Amino acid sequence: MKFAKLNRTIHKWASLLIALPLLLVIVTGTLLLVRKEFAVLQPPTQHGISAIPSLDFSSILAQTKTVEQANVASWQDIDRLDIRPSKGVIKVRTKSSWEVQLDSQTGKVLQVAYRNSEFIESLHDGTFFQKQANLWLMLPVAIVLLLLWLTGLYLFCLPYVKKWRRRD
Repeated sequence: MKFAKLNRTIHKWASLLIALPLLLVIVTGTLLLVRKEFAVLQPPTQHGISAIPSLDFSSILAQTKTVEQANVASWQDIDRLDIRPSKGVIKVRTKSSWEVQLDSQTGKVLQVAYRNSEFIESLHDGTFFQKQANLWLMLPVAIVLLLLWLTGLYLFCLPYVKKWRRRD
């Protein structure tokens, strides 16, 4: 079998193999790119009264515990803190995908909202399906996509190379 024919065959079947996972990555990636533009995907960042954070960690936890939807009992329920000094806000992201935004000066709750972007991120990296899916599903898809890029580049350049050789 000639290399060009083998290359086309690999390109065709590899494309079919990764079509669905790649579509999922493209759609979710696009949503993640514009998530800050749509409050339904990611809550907009509020503004506090001061650019200098003065809350201590115990105050952050205490204020977050007062928010019923967040369902926070201890630090084990909190996924991460996002401190934005320029906006005077501390975002507390819970493991249940709720976000509580606190004024970094007073500790006042500025906003409570569910983060749909967490769900979209888990679809994007494959962890929605299984915790290690990013390794056994998305990594092979990325490798096959690289193979498709290489074979596609070869298929694109082949006619030009043949035409160039015929001129000589």
